[in-house]
Amino acid sequence: MRTRPTTRRRTATALATATAIGVALTALPASAATGGIDPYFPDDGNSGYDVAHYDVRIAYDPARTDHLDGDTTVTARATRPLDRLSLDLLGFTVAAVTVNGAPARSFSRSGEHKLDIVPARRLAGGATFTVRVKYAGKPDAEGWHTLADGGANVAGEPHSATSWYPSNDHPSDKATFALTATVPDGWTAIGNGRPGPTTTARGTTTFRWNEDRPMATYLSTVAIDRFTVHRAQLPDGTPLITAYSPDATIDPAAEAEQQDILAFLASKFGPYPFSSAGAIVVGMPKDPGPGPIALETQSRPTYSGAIFDMSVVHENAHQWFGDSVSFTDWRDGCLAECFAQYANQLWEEHKGSDLDTGFYAFELAANKDNPAYWSTKLYDPGAGKELDSALYFKGSLMLHALRRTVGDDAFFTTLRRWTADHAYGNASFPQFEALAAQVSGQNLTGFFDAWAHGTTIPANQYLYPGTLAPLAK
Repeated sequence: MRTRPTTRRRTATALATATAIGVALTALPASAATGGIDPYFPDDGNSGYDVAHYDVRIAYDPARTDHLDGDTTVTARATRPLDRLSLDLLGFTVAAVTVNGAPARSFSRSGEHKLDIVPARRLAGGATFTVRVKYAGKPDAEGWHTLADGGANVAGEPHSATSWYPSNDHPSDKATFALTATVPDGWTAIGNGRPGPTTTARGTTTFRWNEDRPMATYLSTVAIDRFTVHRAQLPDGTPLITAYSPDATIDPAAEAEQQDILAFLASKFGPYPFSSAGAIVVGMPKDPGPGPIALETQSRPTYSGAIFDMSVVHENAHQWFGDSVSFTDWRDGCLAECFAQYANQLWEEHKGSDLDTGFYAFELAANKDNPAYWSTKLYDPGAGKELDSALYFKGSLMLHALRRTVGDDAFFTTLRRWTADHAYGNASFPQFEALAAQVSGQNLTGFFDAWAHGTTIPANQYLYPGTLAPLAK
C-alpha cells in the first residue's frame, strides 16, 4: 500500500474514553465478547466469536452524500457461551438488531465504535449464529470518501470497514463477503470478488459482488461512480475487471500490463490466490486531505487517478502478502509492506536493474549515516507506527539482504512456502523468521535481531552478505 494512512482518532478525549471503556469491559463476565485483541488498537475487534461471512446490503444515492441505508447480516460461530457480544460500527442510527432471527433483548452504543448486543437467548459455545443490523446515516470519513464528481469509494488502513457496515474489525478474523449495492440508474457499484446478477427497479440498479475467499475487514470495499468498466481474462480464465471514474486516466498499455505483472508475481510467490482480479481507479476526492492514494482492496486494488506499473506491482503483491496471508495483529505490518515494496525491486530487476549496485547501494548511500532511518523496528514498531515508512524502505533492504544471505533458491522457496502454508489465513512475523531459518538451514537469529528487531544500522556481516559490497569511500 502507498497511502496517507488513516488511524483511529487519538485525541486526548478519545484516549480517555478508550481507557474508561477498557475498565468497563474488564468488568464484563467471561460470556461477553468485546475488544482487547490487539496491543496497538485495544478497542478494535471482538473476542468470543469467529465470523464466517458478511452479507452487506446498502443503498446509496450520490445526490445525498450524507446518507447511506444499510442492512448487514453477520454469520459467526461462538467460541464460548455468549450472553452478549459486540460489533464495530462508526456512527449511524441503528434501527433494529436481530440474533438468529429474533429481536435482540437490547442493543446500545459504547465508546467510539462499539455496538453492544444482548441476544434474547444465550448463545451456546460452538454454535453458529447470525446477527442482522439495520442502520442508516452518514458514513464516517475515516473510510468512506466522497469524490468530486459525486461518487464515493471505501479505502483505508488500518480501518475503513466500520465506516459503512458493522463488523469484527480486526484482520485476525477473516470472512467471506457478499455485497449488494443499490444506486440510482446511471451509476455503477464495484466491489470485491466476482460480480453477480445486476437488476433494475424503480429508477435504481442493484449490483452484487461476492468474495469467496476469507478477507480482512479493512480490505473490503465498495466504489460508486459513473464508471467505465473494462473486462478481460487472465490466461486461466480468471476475470480481470478494471473500472475507471469519469475523471480517471485510462491508459490501455498500463491496463494490459496488469496481466504481465500478475504473471510475474505468480512466478515469484506462487499461484494468484483469488478468483477475480483488476483495479478500481477512482477520481479526485471532493475534499482534498488525508486519504488513500492506493490500497490493496482484496482481488481488486483501489488507485487514485490512474494506474502505472510500480503501483500495480505493489498493490497486487499484497494479494499474496497481506490479503491471502494476513496479519496476526498490527505488529506484523512488515508481512505486508516490506514484501510489497520489495516486489517493486523485483520488478525493476525483471526489467534489467542490478539490485546490488542499484537499489541497495543507492538506498544505503542515502541513509547509512542517518540514525533515524534505522530507529524503527520492522516487527512490533510501536503503536502509531504500524504503517511507518521504515516498513517500506528499511524493510525492502532487509529482504534483499536476506536473499543474499540464504541464496535465491532458499529465499524464493521460503516466499512460496509462506504463501502456500498460510493461504487465506493469518500468520506472524516470528513465524516467517522460523520458516526462513528452516528452509535455508541457517541460524538467522542474528540477522533478524539486527534487521527486524534492532533500532540501529546492522553490523557489516548482516549489511553486506553474499554479493553485497560495502560502499566505496
